[in-house]
Amino acid sequence: MLKRFAAYYKPHMRIFVLDMLASLCVSLIGIVYPIVTRNMLNDLIPNKKYQLIIVFGLTLLALYGVKMLLNFFIQYIGHVMGVRMQAQMRSDMFTHLEKLPYSFYDNHETGKIMSRMTNDLMDISELAHHGPENLIISAISIIASFIYLSTIDIWLTLIIFAAVPFLVLIAAVLRKKMRDAFTRSRQSVAQINASLESSISGIRVTKAFTNAEKEAEKFEEGNESFVAARSDAYKAMGQFHSGTAFITDVFNVIVLIAGGLFLYSGRIGFGDYSAFVVSVGMFISPVMTLINFMEQYQNGVTGFERFLQIMDEIPESDKEGAVDMGKAEGHIELKNVTFAYDPTEKEDGTMTDPVDVLTDVSLNIEKGRTFALVGPSGGGKTTICHLIPNFYKLQQGEILIDGKEIRGVTMESLRRNIGIVQQDIYLFNATIRDNILYGRLDATEEEIVEAAKRANIHDWIMSLENGYATEIGERGVRLSGGQKQRLSIARVFLKNPPILILDEATSALDNTTEILIQQSLDELCKGRTTLVVAHRLSTIKNADEIAVISGGRIVEQGRHEDLIQKNGIYAELYQLQFRANTGLDSAEEA
Repeated sequence: MLKRFAAYYKPHMRIFVLDMLASLCVSLIGIVYPIVTRNMLNDLIPNKKYQLIIVFGLTLLALYGVKMLLNFFIQYIGHVMGVRMQAQMRSDMFTHLEKLPYSFYDNHETGKIMSRMTNDLMDISELAHHGPENLIISAISIIASFIYLSTIDIWLTLIIFAAVPFLVLIAAVLRKKMRDAFTRSRQSVAQINASLESSISGIRVTKAFTNAEKEAEKFEEGNESFVAARSDAYKAMGQFHSGTAFITDVFNVIVLIAGGLFLYSGRIGFGDYSAFVVSVGMFISPVMTLINFMEQYQNGVTGFERFLQIMDEIPESDKEGAVDMGKAEGHIELKNVTFAYDPTEKEDGTMTDPVDVLTDVSLNIEKGRTFALVGPSGGGKTTICHLIPNFYKLQQGEILIDGKEIRGVTMESLRRNIGIVQQDIYLFNATIRDNILYGRLDATEEEIVEAAKRANIHDWIMSLENGYATEIGERGVRLSGGQKQRLSIARVFLKNPPILILDEATSALDNTTEILIQQSLDELCKGRTTLVVAHRLSTIKNADEIAVISGGRIVEQGRHEDLIQKNGIYAELYQLQFRANTGLDSAEEA
């Protein structure tokens, strides 16, 4: 872990070296005051060397001026170095997050990930700056004070330093307890962030169902957990500081008693005794710095460990020897595909059992044809939509596009050939233009407008005051469901892929809007291999082929008319929806 942490210093080595040199100079200047004090008490004052007293004083003042500038450099430039290291870690984490598979996000809440990228990295930044600085200043100060105090009286110095092992022992005993407590504290902060992110994202649902009290209750559970975890952390920290502070207080008692006895016996003079009392502060100060640094160290190390937990997650990667598939024709085959989602960790730390979602599924979707998947919820329809772009790794079987196994081609080239329109549309908090442009970032303005026209949304966009420059708000909150869906369709038109996946693309829309959107989808499907997942069977009656999936298996397959004649599951589902729609129409007429 230390090696990985040190690697982030490499791009900033020049600043780091200057920072450490400045810290070294500050430490050396700190030794000057007790030296001057001793000389004044033993020589200059008793011998009335007033001119040298003034010279020493002015020299000391000048050194303190230099020390002030050095401290400014350490605080300013040193912190800038820490912030740059933090920015690099954040960039590395974001880049790594972009490469992680769907399964990672299935098991990690957004708020907890954000907590690691903000709070944890802030503590790492502080450790990156103050850690080496505190260690160098303190180590040099302790060594220098030992040497200087030894020149006054070696035995008195050894008596004082004999207390150091007790300080180290207390720090070692309490360190682990403090570290564990701060780890739990960080986990509770991440939990609060996750709860807050969820509650704020769902604020409209909360208001619609007047469940603000329930959300407050859920938040308070996390808040109370945070208070308890933080209390434990502060308890451990209190034990650490009180124990170590007691040892440092003992230093003063030792100096008072031992020094007094040495002075009484004539072993040292009054000037040396006074200088020794002053100089002990030079020793105690860096010791206290190291003690206080332990809290920062624990925060930083805990944060870096949590940072590494993310960075050590295995990213998506192409199979060795994977090739660019080029422009796909669109022929899709599934051969004996079996799939189960990975086990996930429960709140009590145990793992869930893997649940089979698909069992021995085989499909053949010819180029340019429309293939529909229907069936009960949870049957595996959406899972198939996720497996074709290789969002999840197959356990058994094969998926081929144009005869090429998808694991043998690069994921970038595979996904470049696939357009996906889902029920839950995600739009970025940006302009309409930016959201359409996401389909192909190098598209021209004319291509963006053409994509919007083909999605039947251009006229509405032009009716807005700012047209394509209109900001749509977080997740497109300022748009209707139909408008969001059309923007997502325009995005796919711009991408222009040979393979299209429509996963419940119109199920969240009302009947009138669905009909309008279906026109855009029909235009989008022309000339493409299309896989449609639909609950409303009326929307897929004209599909070239329909497969009914239940319990992870294909139980029926054929054209609409053929499946109706079989009088099986599909016919039953169709009759149920037909009767429901007929009843709805009668109610509307009444």
